[in-house]
Amino acid sequence: MSLLIATALVAVLFQSSSADTEELLRLERVWNLAHEKGDAKPLQELWAEDIEIAVPKMAVMTKSEALSFFRSGRMKFDHYVTSDLKVRVYSDAAVVTGRLERTRSLLGVTTTDAWRFIKVYSRQSRGWRVVAFHASDAPR
Repeated sequence: MSLLIATALVAVLFQSSSADTEELLRLERVWNLAHEKGDAKPLQELWAEDIEIAVPKMAVMTKSEALSFFRSGRMKFDHYVTSDLKVRVYSDAAVVTGRLERTRSLLGVTTTDAWRFIKVYSRQSRGWRVVAFHASDAPR
């Protein structure tokens, strides 16, 4: 009997983790598409109020600072693609790591970036929200 209960518990935990992983991968696609389309609304919903965003050659940004910069239209993305994604779920927290390749125009200058990133999610009352994003230059 205890083996049956243990097996059922493992199955429930695996389903939850699998469903969480699928949802987090969906949110990664939402993040990428919002950047490519220049649409701040999905990011405003996805980002926690206390998110910190740290990317190369920029000061660490809060949610309001990042949204303001995003909405300014000074930077436009032609290409924004992630790969090598790894998702780890720890109850109500999750970490997504991967590679980001993006081509952007800033004030008329086009640049291609290759980054490694770490994104930290927290399960909140409204679902998974990004609480931290850190990127650093990656070897090409």
